[in-house]
Amino acid sequence: MADSSVIRNLTLESRDEAVILFGPRDAYLRTVRDSLGVKVVARGDTLQIEGSATAAEQAERAFQQLRQLLRKQGKLTAEDVKSIIEVVRGSTDKSGSVTTMESGRALRARTDGQGRYVQALRSHDVVICVGPAGSGKTYLAVGWAVSLLRSNAVKKIVLVRPAVEAGERLGFLPGDLVAKISPYLRPLFDALAEIMDAETVKKYMENDIIEILPLAYMRGRTLNNSVIILDEGQNATATQMKMFLTRMGLNSKIVVTGDTTQTDLPKTIKSGLTDALQRLKEVEGLAIVHLDQVDIVRNPLVTRIVKAYDEETPRGKRATT
Repeated sequence: MADSSVIRNLTLESRDEAVILFGPRDAYLRTVRDSLGVKVVARGDTLQIEGSATAAEQAERAFQQLRQLLRKQGKLTAEDVKSIIEVVRGSTDKSGSVTTMESGRALRARTDGQGRYVQALRSHDVVICVGPAGSGKTYLAVGWAVSLLRSNAVKKIVLVRPAVEAGERLGFLPGDLVAKISPYLRPLFDALAEIMDAETVKKYMENDIIEILPLAYMRGRTLNNSVIILDEGQNATATQMKMFLTRMGLNSKIVVTGDTTQTDLPKTIKSGLTDALQRLKEVEGLAIVHLDQVDIVRNPLVTRIVKAYDEETPRGKRATT
């Protein structure tokens, strides 16, 4: 039996938001309406969506995702609208798996934002993902890399992280290179440990199929047939970010993840991630994905904590990013 017709109302912030959200001559509004089979009427600051329960819910999610993108990017494109419609309709494997975990459970996108992220990973050679702690940006990148390795689409996974706190002292730490930088790469190890069994990870590392490196050790290399992931990209300088992004060789993919609100660089040094977001936003073939509080999939308390820090500082001023 078909879904009964329902009406959903979405309150917009301003007339300016509505103009950009609806697109040139309401083109974006019509795309959402026609693609999802709903009736959409703007009444003042309210957007009224009418259709089957499923279609109306998908349309509301689409407009919410577009609003989120607009807040982050300051603009929207027809490609943004198309991508978001594909995500809310489930045509980019939002309900399917990225890869299979060691436990046998499927690793899958769990929010619309994560769905956009997975879609970007599948369709672009370079993806920059920015989002708060717990939004799945590193976890999904590692899972996607493992899926490419398992399918022989690539031959190698390279996991990279800035060892900011170690600085010049890295050489004085005990142990070999892996032991020195392991504390900085722990989140990547944790993700690998859930997706692959420990013996396989160990074997792959011994055979140089999975490689872990501090960012500084990437200089001078060109990596072919590889997935190269830079985690905590906000702790790279602009020079380091340029160096990292230009390591990509033939048949390789690059993913940069980070949170611009958690930079550990000295205040006098601009984050390479912030610089890249500004400098590369118009580069064709490169995708920038912004995740938000709604994409946090850890304990619900994490979402509330992030929201509290994002909304205001202890002095009552809005936090800067």
